[in-house]
Amino acid sequence: MIHISHEDIDNFHHIYRINLINSCSGYKSANLLGTKSEAGFENVAVFSSVTHIGSNPPMLGFFTRPTTVIRNTYENIKTTGFFTINHIHESILEDAHHTSAKYDSEISEFDKTSLISEYKNNFQAPFVKGAPLQLAMEYVEEYTIKANNTILVIGKVVGLHVNEELLEDDGFINLSKANIATINGLDAYAVPQNNQRFGYQRPK
Repeated sequence: MIHISHEDIDNFHHIYRINLINSCSGYKSANLLGTKSEAGFENVAVFSSVTHIGSNPPMLGFFTRPTTVIRNTYENIKTTGFFTINHIHESILEDAHHTSAKYDSEISEFDKTSLISEYKNNFQAPFVKGAPLQLAMEYVEEYTIKANNTILVIGKVVGLHVNEELLEDDGFINLSKANIATINGLDAYAVPQNNQRFGYQRPK
């Protein structure tokens, strides 16, 4: 096993360091966040930082990098208050990853890929058509991480659309049945094929 010290990390080429630290945390969720600007421009972007915040009320969060440059997803959420979270599945991996490219706010990633936007229940932000799991989100609050100026954005789940075959009797959503992807690092995608579940654990 190789030992890498913090001095080593500081001295690595920045691309090597980015890849190393982004992959060392393990597999992450793979999601497309959909937003629409006040001017009506749609945006969709890949995020690997969506995380569970709480179940009652139902809240999820994601991290966005410092706003030293324009972050279209963040700006749209701040101005409209709404966004969607759409799970990336195996058949859209390449197009989903392309949404990481930096386009001007007037250019929609939906127009630059085969991804298709759709609207449900008069929700303001676009969903990604065909995503097996789609969540309608409402902005709640945010926290700036002082150490590196990243921002934790927290939203409330106000609607959930899930393929019926994924939803099990106890409420568990079995993502492996829909070939939902996960992300390792910045650009490596994997598709888990099964789940092994264990019941609620109590002291022996």
